[in-house]
Amino acid sequence: MDENERMEKDVISLLDEDGKEHEFEIVDALELEGKQYLALVPLYDESQAEETLEDSGELVILQVSEETDEDGEQYLDAIEDEDLYNRVAELFMGRLEDYFDFEEETEE
Repeated sequence: MDENERMEKDVISLLDEDGKEHEFEIVDALELEGKQYLALVPLYDESQAEETLEDSGELVILQVSEETDEDGEQYLDAIEDEDLYNRVAELFMGRLEDYFDFEEETEE
């Protein structure tokens, strides 16, 4: 993906547990019960083509924390409560179904 394509998208960089940086496109944002949530999809460049093929393309959903870092940037947190996560995921899936093909997970 070239620099112009990245500039057209709302892209953020996040660090994983190992300190490795990953880029994500913010595809939607919503507020529920006074909390902000973001729906993200990972971005890959040509050097990560194999990883792209192995990735399931899942939507990443995070809660915007009220806490900020020393630069005033808000943290993004995983949603710990499963019921809340499912409610937020359903809202995003309904809003984004025209743009993405979602597959329902089935329990075995």
